[in-house]
Amino acid sequence: MPTTASAAHALTDVAASDSTLRRFLHGLPGVDAVGLEARAASLGTRSIKSTAKAYAIDLAISMVDLTTLEGADTAGKVRALGAKAVHPDPTDRTAPSTAAVCVYPDMVTAAKEAVAGSGVKVASVATAFPAGRAALDVKLADVREAVAAGADEIDMVIDRGAFLAGNYMKVYEEIVAVKEASGAARLKVIFETGELSTYDNIRRASWLGMLAGADFIKTSTGKVAVNATPANTLLMLEAVRDFRVQTGVQIGVKPAGGIRTSKDAIKFLVLVNETAGADWLDNHWFRFGASSLLNDLLMQRQKLATGRYSGPDYVTVD
Repeated sequence: MPTTASAAHALTDVAASDSTLRRFLHGLPGVDAVGLEARAASLGTRSIKSTAKAYAIDLAISMVDLTTLEGADTAGKVRALGAKAVHPDPTDRTAPSTAAVCVYPDMVTAAKEAVAGSGVKVASVATAFPAGRAALDVKLADVREAVAAGADEIDMVIDRGAFLAGNYMKVYEEIVAVKEASGAARLKVIFETGELSTYDNIRRASWLGMLAGADFIKTSTGKVAVNATPANTLLMLEAVRDFRVQTGVQIGVKPAGGIRTSKDAIKFLVLVNETAGADWLDNHWFRFGASSLLNDLLMQRQKLATGRYSGPDYVTVD
């Protein structure tokens, strides 16, 4: 059995040329779609007791990347969102902060001011989000603007057109370049799984992203019809688990889009625990890309604490 160092070196060599990269990605085991979906559905039926549910809700809150990515975003809206990220429930300071606030590059400064002095990170989408249709120098300028403004994390989108055309080396080299431009900021690589068509492509994209230096692999932008699903997230969790076995390097996972309720979030936490393991049950390694999820988590949290649901004015409308 190869050592971690030799395994890592072998994986570095697979990107030595377009042909070796293609051979590696197409040599990955094919995905049994029926089996994958059945396992995801089975894990989703598991119930947890009330004490475990309370822990899971607080854990899920701490994993939220509270997000606003609209053309109508203002500095005031971003500051309000940042305040909510730091103290999600102003009436209960025992509620944990969210993991991060995620905004466009031009809103990073306002977000940094809003979360100053807290442990909340500022993430910024970049690389011509959400379509990724721009020249590489434009994408890198986007990243550098966000980093210069103080972004702690960069969420980039891959060139799906290049990937689907089989131009894997172009996608690989863009991720490498964005990773370098990100400096100390952690890099989340978004695949837009709803546009990749097949589970085999999602598996290949996961390994391509990890080989190129992603700190996180992320399902979606939240801007298309199909975003995070239990099945595609399970597949990505298997990828990061297997990558760590081979290299000793741990990579995070971020499902984004379509996760709106506490029940949904808990299902995803079960997937994490049962697939990748407890090491990923931490906001350094698992995130929810969400805007509406936090409100439901807060309402369910109050229900567990008081025995009743709050009124409509209990949570803010983002």
